[in-house]
Amino acid sequence: MSEIAVHHGLSLNRINAMVLRYWYLLLSSWPRLLELVYWPALQIITWGFLQNYISQTSGFFAQAGGTLIGAVILWDILFRGQLGFSISFLEEMWARNLGNLMMSPLKPIEFLISLMIMSVIRLAIGVIPMTLLALFFFGFNFYAIGLPLIAFFCNLIFTSWSVGIFASGLVLRNGLGAESIVWTLMFALMPLACIYYPVSVLPSWLQTVAWMLPPTYVFEGMRALLIDHVFRADLMVHALVINAVLLIASFSIFLALLRSAKRNGSLLSSGE
Repeated sequence: MSEIAVHHGLSLNRINAMVLRYWYLLLSSWPRLLELVYWPALQIITWGFLQNYISQTSGFFAQAGGTLIGAVILWDILFRGQLGFSISFLEEMWARNLGNLMMSPLKPIEFLISLMIMSVIRLAIGVIPMTLLALFFFGFNFYAIGLPLIAFFCNLIFTSWSVGIFASGLVLRNGLGAESIVWTLMFALMPLACIYYPVSVLPSWLQTVAWMLPPTYVFEGMRALLIDHVFRADLMVHALVINAVLLIASFSIFLALLRSAKRNGSLLSSGE
């Protein structure tokens, strides 16, 4: 078959080959598949029953139209989008295969694109059952949000890719001894992203920091939609602009760390 190429010499065949590699790797292990569904399902059931309890005692969340459940689902999109990207990257580190890939015709940008595609696939496997559980147990139809859901999803997945690329670059440069960054970096953003509470509860100086993070705009937009029934397009545009800057910066940092790893010989010796 002839090589299918796009602008700047990117190869769709090589990207497709990498996606298929991760897809077959995922299908070869039922515990991997089970884990993708297990944690989102556990979260939505736990937090859903918590919302039921709070709504019975205060009435706020009943009035808010499922704000807590919506926040849980959107947070899971953000976190599992990043984790899906990083886990596929770590598969290469664990297999000591990254050096082989970097010596092949595969370009770094093609490698990152394949990880992005795989993160969406892994995310869908986990989040779709989660949304169905929310509908079945708690009557919260996540898809009833409509077109704004596309804006929420795109901004969250862009942020997850930026964090995933940055974290993967750090692990690439510093070896598996830095693997914990993959699991913890997103949680460092959690208090400032204002997932379960509005930005206004933060101290004024911390609100400035919070507004520098794209997820903050998404969760504020979700609350405006579910509580006030208003879609804040301005918030989504602000988030998109910041995400564009973050994606460009994360790509640049990853490539710089890759060059550094090659110079220092850490690409082939990627152990602890």
